[in-house]
Amino acid sequence: MKITAFETRAIDLSAAPAPIANSPGEVVANFVTLELRTDAGVAGIGYAGFVPAVMLPALKAALDGLAGLAVGRDPLAREAVCPDLLRQGGFGSPAGLVTRAVAAIDIALWDIAGKVHAQPLWKLLGGLRNRVPCYASGWLWRNHGLAELAATAPRLVEQGFRAMKFRIGAQKSAAAEVERLKVLRQAVGPEIDLMVDINLGWDVNRAIRIGRMMEAYDLYWLEDPIHFEDYDGMARIAGALDTPLASGEYHYGMAPFAHMLKRGAIDIAMVDVFRAAGVTGWMKIAHMAEGMNVPVVSHLAPEVQAHTVAAAPNGLTVEHMPWTFAMFEQEPIVEDGEIVLSSAPGLGLSFDAKALDRYAA
Repeated sequence: MKITAFETRAIDLSAAPAPIANSPGEVVANFVTLELRTDAGVAGIGYAGFVPAVMLPALKAALDGLAGLAVGRDPLAREAVCPDLLRQGGFGSPAGLVTRAVAAIDIALWDIAGKVHAQPLWKLLGGLRNRVPCYASGWLWRNHGLAELAATAPRLVEQGFRAMKFRIGAQKSAAAEVERLKVLRQAVGPEIDLMVDINLGWDVNRAIRIGRMMEAYDLYWLEDPIHFEDYDGMARIAGALDTPLASGEYHYGMAPFAHMLKRGAIDIAMVDVFRAAGVTGWMKIAHMAEGMNVPVVSHLAPEVQAHTVAAAPNGLTVEHMPWTFAMFEQEPIVEDGEIVLSSAPGLGLSFDAKALDRYAA
């Protein structure tokens, strides 16, 4: 079996219906979709994205060029194809649009493999479970007032979520930051898990000080409080707090995770499937973390990442971020705080052709 052709399309979902409209206007919802076709009549889909609009043409050009290099290759030989594309695209460079483009190809190759073997991706990756915990993300923003936070959080519980993440880091005082967590905890009660994402907005001392104040409200994790490359600073924070420290979404490839794990700089590894160069890279990072007794969670793309987290023995939870759902005919089903995976082969997904036309960039 050989790859014979491909098709890519650039789309912009920023105009899609809510929940994107509920965001503070900083959502990056630009994507390039990919379909890889084979001489056996089996096709696989993938996508790359979450880039600023100004970079979308460059991402499409990168994906077109690299997918062209994959034509004629064996779609089941992922370890031969994708590392070679990374080398040809960047001479071994571990970051940037090349890695995101290869991720789309790797995802499509896994989709093909699942269809060839008539197995869903979660089972092809190991088949540990077909349900995985998830948390609501993309609804609770740092620019929202206390009243809006208090009203939105219970609605997420009503939708079946047992965990949710919100963003802070914009308040001038430590007390004001902690008040936001207090309001959310009061709104949802003690049984709902709450995560906080700072998006690199603090320094080490502020992270330790406010992190200690937040411990009274049973925080599930504190995410990316300082710059992601400050491994030693992250290790200081992790050592000072009882609350688990989550990080990793900004990192490309495996090497940064090895450095963080060796330094004790993270308690939870958060892996982005696009920066990991696809499902293959994501699973390698997950297994590396497993060897260090560290759980792993996903970043974005829940319709893909539910498979990887469900297959990983140390998979903890999936970020239910709904920004991509508009381009698919299916979306993840949430029951009692868990995503339920189907038995459909591969990703179990198909692009919505009308939506791709509607949101063409």
